[in-house]
Amino acid sequence: MALGAPAPWEVSMTPRLEVRGLSKAFLGAQALKDVSFSLEAGQVLALIGENGAGKSTLIRILSGAHGPDQGEILIDGNPVHIDGPGASEALGIATVYQELNLFPDLTVAENLVFNHFPGGTVINWNQARRESRAFLTELGLTLDVDRRVRQLSVAEKQMLEIAKALRRKAQLLILDEPTAVLGGADVDQLLDLVRGLRSHGVSIIFVSHRLEEVFGLADTYVVLKDGELTGTGRISDTDHDDLVSKMVGREFVRGVRSVNRELGAPVLEVEHLTRIGVLEDVSFTVRAGEVVGVAGLRGAGRTELARAIYGADPVTSGHVRLHGKPLDARNPIQAIGAGVGLVPEERKTQGLFTALSSVHNTALVGMVKRRRRWVNPSKDLAMTRDYIRRLRIKAPSALAPVAVLSGGNQQKVVLAKWLEAGVDLLILDEPTRGIDIGAKQEIYELIEELGRQGKALLIISSELPEVLALSHRVLVMYHGRIAAELDGDRTTEEEIMFHAVGGRTA
Repeated sequence: MALGAPAPWEVSMTPRLEVRGLSKAFLGAQALKDVSFSLEAGQVLALIGENGAGKSTLIRILSGAHGPDQGEILIDGNPVHIDGPGASEALGIATVYQELNLFPDLTVAENLVFNHFPGGTVINWNQARRESRAFLTELGLTLDVDRRVRQLSVAEKQMLEIAKALRRKAQLLILDEPTAVLGGADVDQLLDLVRGLRSHGVSIIFVSHRLEEVFGLADTYVVLKDGELTGTGRISDTDHDDLVSKMVGREFVRGVRSVNRELGAPVLEVEHLTRIGVLEDVSFTVRAGEVVGVAGLRGAGRTELARAIYGADPVTSGHVRLHGKPLDARNPIQAIGAGVGLVPEERKTQGLFTALSSVHNTALVGMVKRRRRWVNPSKDLAMTRDYIRRLRIKAPSALAPVAVLSGGNQQKVVLAKWLEAGVDLLILDEPTRGIDIGAKQEIYELIEELGRQGKALLIISSELPEVLALSHRVLVMYHGRIAAELDGDRTTEEEIMFHAVGGRTA
């Protein structure tokens, strides 16, 4: 596929994609209702909405996984029937999901040409490598075509998945949360790739909960709520708060820390904490009622610091005290018993038993902390239902497996189990990653409430606006050490980034 700019006579005023009155129901539940919009050639359309708003259903209809109950889809002005993934691909539509569809033990070149091999009945692998290298170069990517996919970073895998779609001559590219697990320079590189595709006439549907990316990339937007269209237009005609209000169906109120809150005595004291090659002489405190943010680039040691305090990783030297007493947690069980909780970055693999219900997940940590050996089904069910009500968790039942919940509601279950356990120090690692803006706002409000209750909170986040909105103080990490400690009221994103990349003041 050549990526040269389209000739003037190839540019059409007909929309690349038109969706007219699209509706879809599952078992009587309306997932989409009368949704209409259009997308021009070479434009980026941001598809925005809370989890459960209907975005995934729309994407699956366009990719051929579901058929609509009502409505019409037009490609380049022609009505089309998308009766499967093959039909979608034949129409020039390619979808890149959060769960990437790559073969980890094959090379970059083998993944790129898979099912479209050069050479006829006998595959010409030398030609495949040459074509792959030339194609990636044309896209501005520097991937080694001989590397196996399992050796690539997450960002490189995302780039390869997009390249694979484009090699199949896709003219409509659907990107489902492509930056959800990326940070820093990886996000910038992916967004630059998308901008380059736009300039070559590729139309893109971009799904993201990060509105700063939407405003920096998209030309137009579509907002869905409960399967219905609540807003559409040019991105230049709206703003952050207006989009959020359309998403959540109510006026958006920014949640920020209580700047006038009286802070208590130190709850957590970390002194000279060191793990050779990972952490270097880290010292800081967190007081009762205080929110301390931890910022830094990927690999700076933020998660490793959290795991060391929580007893999940060993340390070489240094001391940790909780309420003035030594915290010698050699494993998470001991940390929990002392009153320390961790909301991990990977909630599905480290924070939840996804096959178990909200009841089992919510009660478990409290049982460990209180050394309760026996379950109390009726009491645990009533307790969980209370948290579902208080935290506004959307679940079919307290007894349903948490695997069926959206990301934001799963995160609320993780928080519920720590609220039930009653910890004094709560560490939150990327607490709002991959969740919608409405759930983000509710989690911000919960963090603020925990601070008012006198809990000490250590929050790790790659989103600098989030760090600034929540934190009384900000610790900036660089190469495993604290590069700067900044006042949350006075610092800026620019100052945080200056220290995060190793900048030094005179």
